[in-house]
Amino acid sequence: MQEKSLTTLDFNEAVALARQNPEAFEQYRLDAIEALITCASWKNQQHLRRLQWRIDQVRKRAPNPTAACVKIYQMMWESFTGNSGFIDIICDGNYPNQNTDNTTPKAKVLSLSDVSETK
Repeated sequence: MQEKSLTTLDFNEAVALARQNPEAFEQYRLDAIEALITCASWKNQQHLRRLQWRIDQVRKRAPNPTAACVKIYQMMWESFTGNSGFIDIICDGNYPNQNTDNTTPKAKVLSLSDVSETK
């Protein structure tokens, strides 16, 4: 098969590659995902990498490809219809704060001096 760019390999060619050379297909899949993620803004890249990690974990833990597909499908619907999902945002106007810093600690941080004084 001649070399194709990440965006021009059609479905039938991808199926043929997966059957003939699974390792090459997996590398193609990883390269295509990485190319898509790097096209996004930096903030979206972080989100997309976390999402791809979750998808990869589902694929690893699933007993077979069909089970993985079903679980990923459920994840998609949850993000669409679940709490703070797309439907909530559209219907209720609960838009997430665009300036929210996701790195802000969510727990109370205790000083070590406070802990040593209680002994």
